[in-house]
Amino acid sequence: MSTKQLYAPIAADMQAVDAVIRQRLHSDVVLIRQVAEYIIHSGGKRIRPALVLFAAGAMGYEGTNHHQLAAVVEFIHTATLLHDDVVDESELRRGNKTANEMFGNAASVLVGDFLYTRAFQMMVGVDNMRVMQVLADATNIIAEGEVLQLLNCHNADVEIDDYLRVIRYKTAKLFEASTRLGAILGGADERTEHSIAAYGMHLGTAFQLIDDVLDYSSDEAATGKHLGDDLAEGKPTLPLIHTMKHGTAEQAALVRRAIETGGRDDFAAILVAIRECGALDETRRYARAEAKLAADALGVLPPSIFKDALLQLSDFAVGRDH
Repeated sequence: MSTKQLYAPIAADMQAVDAVIRQRLHSDVVLIRQVAEYIIHSGGKRIRPALVLFAAGAMGYEGTNHHQLAAVVEFIHTATLLHDDVVDESELRRGNKTANEMFGNAASVLVGDFLYTRAFQMMVGVDNMRVMQVLADATNIIAEGEVLQLLNCHNADVEIDDYLRVIRYKTAKLFEASTRLGAILGGADERTEHSIAAYGMHLGTAFQLIDDVLDYSSDEAATGKHLGDDLAEGKPTLPLIHTMKHGTAEQAALVRRAIETGGRDDFAAILVAIRECGALDETRRYARAEAKLAADALGVLPPSIFKDALLQLSDFAVGRDH
């Protein structure tokens, strides 16, 4: 199922979110408009904004603040991408040159700052202290996740729990915040809010784990990124951790050296090692377990087309090829 099919129940809302994004991207500074529009409109699944809308719909929300908050989470996500690509020295994202490759590192960092601060201006406009608390906490934890990932780079001794912590901070936290925001707007009680937030956290974890798989198994044209980017950056993701634990001594040594030094020199041999020891299947197993926890968390919701879409999204997260 494509994202267009998944998003059918919120198609009109997504158009409204796009209108908010275009309006709030405006700046009198031309370079800000150029960089922000380039990254915002260069593709992407818009999963985080969709989660705000689905969660709000599942709770019966009938206002318009969910459009504002969906745009807010997209701005926060985009700001993290701009900063990530500078830190990682990335050249390609979604099949296009990264903003830092197009406009330079300084412009990317500063426009990322603009998007962060614009997001906070917008959340203040919603005038809900719980909303502000959720987003302030989320952005702080995301920043911690970025630093944790930086500390883990070129560290071949990272354990699985350490890596999952990075995922939950860096990626899953904004998924969690997105679903929690929809629940808050819909007036959810504490138990329901917690369950919907748990759905987001587990979904985000599953989503990132599949990204880890695709870094060693996908079609570059489909993902819009180079295979082995994580390896080149010395990132010890779950397929690599599993290979070091369950591959032969020679395979473990090969992966360890690649993580510690970075680069793609041994990529072909490492790809063979990853496949021979079942690392991709094991990572998919972790992802499926997270997706099931996400689906189970939705048991508190009454039947609706929005709940059905959230359940389908948990299947989509682990079944996709890009």
